[in-house]
Amino acid sequence: MKVLPEPIVFEWDKGNKNKNYLKHKVVNEEAEGIFTNKPSYILFDEKHSIFERRYLIWGKTDRGRKLAVFFTIRNNKIRIISARDMQKKERRAYEEKTKINS
Repeated sequence: MKVLPEPIVFEWDKGNKNKNYLKHKVVNEEAEGIFTNKPSYILFDEKHSIFERRYLIWGKTDRGRKLAVFFTIRNNKIRIISARDMQKKERRAYEEKTKINS
């Protein structure tokens, strides 16, 4: 599924700039990194796509931290809605997909 715009550009404003760090201890650069690090997997977030299309990406940071990042695309820019550590079920699914695709 081709979702990400090229070039990859992020949109941060005061409404979402520090939210992920305060809530989940994820700095913006960590969340941004999984969009270019491989392997990563993008899923459509049907449940939260009421007003705009939302997606979930599973991936690893440069330090190997496995994150789940919810995002949308606005004006050809990625707007991160939430970034957190993967939950146990997500980690298992990510690792399974990684095994299958390697």
